[in-house]
Amino acid sequence: MPDKDLLLIVDMQNVYLPGYPWACPSLPSAICRIRMLLNSPSCGKHYDVIFTRHIASRQPQGRWKLYNRNTRSVNQDPFLCQLIPSFQPYLEIWPCYDKSVYSACSIRQITERLTQYRRILLCGVVAECCILATAEDLIDTGVQLIYLKDAVAGQEPEYEHIICRLMERFVPVHTLVMTAEDYLACFSIHSTQSE
Repeated sequence: MPDKDLLLIVDMQNVYLPGYPWACPSLPSAICRIRMLLNSPSCGKHYDVIFTRHIASRQPQGRWKLYNRNTRSVNQDPFLCQLIPSFQPYLEIWPCYDKSVYSACSIRQITERLTQYRRILLCGVVAECCILATAEDLIDTGVQLIYLKDAVAGQEPEYEHIICRLMERFVPVHTLVMTAEDYLACFSIHSTQSE
């Protein structure tokens, strides 16, 4: 049985920062939590990392054609589509895969690796879109999902709360809901017990 987890960081792009078109108010707080996970000594030892980035498809299907037309001003701005600057250095260590729909499970490189991990840690943006779609797809694959509630940002606090409550409905069979700090504390407890 796999002994490592996977930290899946979804779409932490400039467009979601305060002051930009799709701003998520709690994003600065989520950034701090995610960086805490990335900078932890447990990163790489107890869990690996994958980043995703949402970009417009060159050959959109169905309603995605309309979506891409409506969001053209964002999709055609390279800065808005880039990962947030504070995450750029981590791309020298961990991969980033592009997707053109909401769910990160649309990325073959991710779904092919799911069985290599004990659990999948989910964080990023946007709670009510890409995070929700990814969470549902991950649950359907049968993996154990850890929803890091303080490392997820939505476009309104109400949406964040609703998605967190939905994730709590799947506890304990499919999901665990915890903070980033609670997750990291698990490794402190285990190292203390083994001493």
